[in-house]
Amino acid sequence: MSAPQIVVHRDKELMAQAAAARLITKIVDAQAARGSASVVLTGGRNGNGLLAALATAPARDAVDWARLDLWWGDERFLPDGDPERNVTQAREALLDSVPLDPARVHAMPPAGGPYGNDVDAAAEAYAAELAAAARPEDHGPVPAFDVLLLGVGPDTHVASLFPELPAVRETERPVVGVRGAPKPPPNRVSLTLPAIRAAREVWLLAAGEDKANAVALALSGAGEIQAPAAGAYGRSRTLWLLDAAAAARLPRDLYPPATS
Repeated sequence: MSAPQIVVHRDKELMAQAAAARLITKIVDAQAARGSASVVLTGGRNGNGLLAALATAPARDAVDWARLDLWWGDERFLPDGDPERNVTQAREALLDSVPLDPARVHAMPPAGGPYGNDVDAAAEAYAAELAAAARPEDHGPVPAFDVLLLGVGPDTHVASLFPELPAVRETERPVVGVRGAPKPPPNRVSLTLPAIRAAREVWLLAAGEDKANAVALALSGAGEIQAPAAGAYGRSRTLWLLDAAAAARLPRDLYPPATS
């Protein structure tokens, strides 16, 4: 478990641009060290904002896009191409504009696809895909992702792990089907906390005053069942990337004053 580091930016635009620059550097470093890189994407306004910033980043061409594996932390269990699916929004924000290897873009199964409307079967299939990509040195059923991105919800949810619901209590399976999510759509597929914690680095993104209470709660020592974001951490680094509004309820001694 890595202690959280906190970086606060003036506004959400700066946060997105800085996070995109960080991610480019991390991907390039991983590709130089191991030949390839793996990133877990997140949806929502902050995840999509980061991807849009990455699309226009001056250094984006430093990435060897063909040697990048992309995964998702969660997905809305909707038909393929639905505009509310995270993968659909990611393609629009970035993926369709860079030369990725389609075989290395690991979207979660859609509703009405090979597994019909069985969200549990879709989750099992994604777990099998993760297991097939895991190497012996990863020591587990999922790859040791280089960076796993998570948006933090106003209720402290991350991925589709909501407070007190069964998915956040899962300790064995790396991927679960979620039913009855408190925000639409109710059915989703999500990585679990054990899979999230397999990542080398976990980056949590939050911007806006509606996230301030959630950020303060998750960083105050709350339990992961009540505040799932508190249970999201990386093997070597846990990084909270915030704007000033989302950080407004944090004690100032938690983060350095020289943040942009």
